[in-house]
Amino acid sequence: MNTSIYIAKRYLFAKKQTHAINIISGISILGVLVGSAALIIILSVFNGLEKVILSLYSNFTPELKIEPRYGKTFDPHSPYFEGLGRDVRVVSYTQVLQEKALMRYADRQFIGTVKGVSDDFLKGRTLDSTIQFGSFTLKDKGRDFAVIGSTVQGSLGVSLKDQFTPLQIFSPKRNAGNSTNPMNDFVFRSILPSGVFGIQEDFNDMIVTPIAFTRDLLDEPNKVSSIEINYKKGTDIAKIETSIEERIGKNYTVRNRKEQNTELYKTINYERWSIFMILTFVLIIAIFNIIGSLTMLVIDKRKDIAILTSLGANKGLIQRIFFFEGMMISAIGCVTGLALGLLICFIQQQYGFIKMGSTMSVLDAYPVAFKLSDIGLVFLTVTLIAVIASGISSRLSVKRLDELKQEL
Repeated sequence: MNTSIYIAKRYLFAKKQTHAINIISGISILGVLVGSAALIIILSVFNGLEKVILSLYSNFTPELKIEPRYGKTFDPHSPYFEGLGRDVRVVSYTQVLQEKALMRYADRQFIGTVKGVSDDFLKGRTLDSTIQFGSFTLKDKGRDFAVIGSTVQGSLGVSLKDQFTPLQIFSPKRNAGNSTNPMNDFVFRSILPSGVFGIQEDFNDMIVTPIAFTRDLLDEPNKVSSIEINYKKGTDIAKIETSIEERIGKNYTVRNRKEQNTELYKTINYERWSIFMILTFVLIIAIFNIIGSLTMLVIDKRKDIAILTSLGANKGLIQRIFFFEGMMISAIGCVTGLALGLLICFIQQQYGFIKMGSTMSVLDAYPVAFKLSDIGLVFLTVTLIAVIASGISSRLSVKRLDELKQEL
């Protein structure tokens, strides 16, 4: 075994002459332990929240979305577009007609988005996980129903129990402006709500209806606003996206999930790294307690240092002893903290004993998701800070070495 490592290990576990040094060393280990455990727990919980949020978005955000580059609508009945829907890798091929509209319920009004979808919209999605009240039903016994966002429901005071008050939706006529009565310039249709979903502000001001209802409302019998496509697991989405872009030309845009929600992904990354940096500063403070611990140890072991130098030990060996001492304190705290943090995360994942403080249909307890890269990131962060702190401490150990030799 390396001489400096051997002596450092003896110093770490041996009883010191000054009992306070043991306490300070224990506090240093505890600080690193708590900091490491907090880092891995926060990162794992953040991974869980990210996974839940993105899974909810995935219910409404397709893997690929084709839209017109110019204008609001396009004709989806070209041979190439229809061929995309017959691809054996496709799980759902949804035609979407979407537009802003005025909504009225009883004596309240709200301007939101009407999203008409074809039957494939319900395929391969876990839409029930987004439902707060009612069910995600668009058609039942030949009747059309609407599923409304939580913002729409809150603004209009919609009651799903009241089956006698329909939701009225108004849209301007194509030849609007020729009538003396403004209401004659609008088409309105009535539809009963079947459920209320809640995801995020971008979606919660929307109502989802069968596309036939929206076509009738907007007087648009053929064209669509977009085509949404989801594929089977394992499909190379990037390759398909590139292929479609090459075939459809510059009149259309193709966007994957990340491109459809760029602000969401940016926000998630910013929040993740902000939390990581805050906890890292806390960890720096904890690890720099090592400097105090090693400084006290140098004072306690000054006779040993003088003896070692008399036996031929150079300054480099003395420095390495206290450097490895600091690294051992950090390593013990880091490994123990990671193990404790992962254990707490595992228990939370299995039993969900820490609740979010409110009853939600989608999420009750804090979610947890493990990433091997997070363990490596925490370990690397602790190691880097420990190297700096231990390096400073080891240099201090030989600063007054000549004076110590003369005194002894």
